[in-house]
Amino acid sequence: MYRALALVYAAVVIGKNSGGYAHPLGGWAVLAVLAVWTGVATLAYRDPSRRGRPLLVADLAVAFGCILATAWVETAHHIAAGRPTLPVSWVAAAVLAWAVAGGRRLGVTAALVLGVANLLVHAVAGTAGGIGNTTLNGIVLLFLAGLVVGQVVRLAREAEARLARAVELEAATRERERLARRIHDSVLQVLAMVQRRGGEAGGEAAELGRLAGEQEAALRALIGAGPAAGSGTAPAGVPAPRPGTGPGPAADLRQLLTGQASAAVTVSTPATPVPLPEHAAQEVAAAVAAALDNVRRHCGDGARAWVLLEDGPGEVTVSVRDDGPGMPPGRLDAAAASGRLGVAQSIRGRVRDLGGTVSIVSAPGEGTEIEMTVPR
Repeated sequence: MYRALALVYAAVVIGKNSGGYAHPLGGWAVLAVLAVWTGVATLAYRDPSRRGRPLLVADLAVAFGCILATAWVETAHHIAAGRPTLPVSWVAAAVLAWAVAGGRRLGVTAALVLGVANLLVHAVAGTAGGIGNTTLNGIVLLFLAGLVVGQVVRLAREAEARLARAVELEAATRERERLARRIHDSVLQVLAMVQRRGGEAGGEAAELGRLAGEQEAALRALIGAGPAAGSGTAPAGVPAPRPGTGPGPAADLRQLLTGQASAAVTVSTPATPVPLPEHAAQEVAAAVAAALDNVRRHCGDGARAWVLLEDGPGEVTVSVRDDGPGMPPGRLDAAAASGRLGVAQSIRGRVRDLGGTVSIVSAPGEGTEIEMTVPR
């Protein structure tokens, strides 16, 4: 785009000054070269495989030659008076190309070459002693363009590399959290049950329970180590992915939740289907199952739970409430710190990965209510 706009400006300047040229046809010939090379360079630079040294050298050589042609086309009087070279600002395109390709060093190198060309125009025309501010300002601007654009390109490449590393880390963290949830929902619960039942049975079963307890603690420490045990916040500037909220086969969340109803669990849903992408519906249902499992484990066999599904225009809300003993303040944070990540991973982690939020309200003697909101 810069080449095209600069070409238009060069055409205006040549058309305006051609009447005073020593060789007017030479000015139009230079304009033709500029037009042809603008088209060639635009097409060539579009192909990444061609953006090598030959194209860059050719680009700089065309700019160099068009600047030197000014000494033949223009009169010595006009050159001494500070009239611009024939290609005017079009030559900066070569400097920008070199800066983009190789950063500050190549950008400044190209500016140096074209600066020498501007000085040679005065030397060939015999006006070397009358180099004016216009020529010097043009050379300085070329140097600044090469330096600044080269620096910006270097910073952009570093930022792109950091972003790629952050995305890779985020993907690894999300996979780790997914595996941690699956382990918590299966292996850890089995090990905890073996430990409890073994202790109750005594004898050799007690030893088996002790070993299961050790393995449970070691496994909890393993899945709780590293970034997956933290808040799950994505690296700065990197949005957390939301798997399951995109297009895909839909599932009725009502059917998945009503399957968890029992004598101790009451499930209330709308009369009409509540469609969600299949993965999202499965994850919400798994989070509800984890919440109900916590009710059974921590509130006793006589505890009751109520599941309420609400279908809003832009979001789906599922509430799980129980009549258990409730939790004291700081209980969840202490559990997460000790490696017990049932709520942090199986509930909050799942909903967070869907782009949703989780609210937990509990107090000793007043039961617990978990509200999960997922965008449609």
